[in-house]
Amino acid sequence: MAERIFIIHGWDGYPEEGWFPWLKKELEARGFTAVAPAMPNPRKPTIPEWVSFLQQRIGIADEQTFLVGHSMGAQAILRYLETLDGAERVSLAMFVAGPVTLTPAAYVEEGDEETAKPWLETPIDWGKVRLRAKKFIAIFSDNDPFVPLADADIFRQQLDAEIIIEHGKGHFSGSDGITELPSALAAVLKHAAAG
Repeated sequence: MAERIFIIHGWDGYPEEGWFPWLKKELEARGFTAVAPAMPNPRKPTIPEWVSFLQQRIGIADEQTFLVGHSMGAQAILRYLETLDGAERVSLAMFVAGPVTLTPAAYVEEGDEETAKPWLETPIDWGKVRLRAKKFIAIFSDNDPFVPLADADIFRQQLDAEIIIEHGKGHFSGSDGITELPSALAAVLKHAAAG
């Protein structure tokens, strides 16, 4: 069975944004089955709706399953991994600009704070998450206006994640002009090769 990779966009995102199409194409060219689903209600994401959607789309999570999440898509992956039990375990969980906290700049429109609140205040069972992936990688930018660089320390401490710090990539969004993310591709390929 081919290795499957799911590329999960963030809050107010969509599958064709920024670097997602590039990563999908690069991985497909290397034999991966790559899926970048349109998450439900991206303007008002909720934990139950996004986790349920991931459960349906992913099906059985196994060592052939790779997950890449951007921004709130990273949070959705964390919360999805919390729901796994038994022998279910993915090969790789990669978080790009994954927030555990947010800066005030993240709240652009009225109602944004209410949308973010459950994501930021519902505790994450890090111990359970840690059991559900063979490897964790978290990529951050040193000038992200929304996700503080200090969040990298949380991923390192809680998940023993490999941390990659990019320079000047903002929030890794299409609006930041980020249409390719070679560090993410290289990390996925390195992990896949290592088995």
